[in-house]
Amino acid sequence: LTPAYSFTDYRSQGQTINNAIIDIATPPTAGLTSFNVYVALSRAQHLRIEDERLAMMDRETEQWWKE
Repeated sequence: LTPAYSFTDYRSQGQTINNAIIDIATPPTAGLTSFNVYVALSRAQHLRIEDERLAMMDRETEQWWKE
């Protein structure tokens, strides 16, 4: 059993969350837009770290091809 809490994508704006489980299934009562998914995914810290890692690898690959 793991204690947890949840909140909407609107409530998550402006926050940084270390660990997140994001359910992007279609909600039963309302639609899900790409903006809703973006907001939810962009709040998770581990995704930011992964984005930075991928950007660094991209720069290294560009440098390698130039040589």
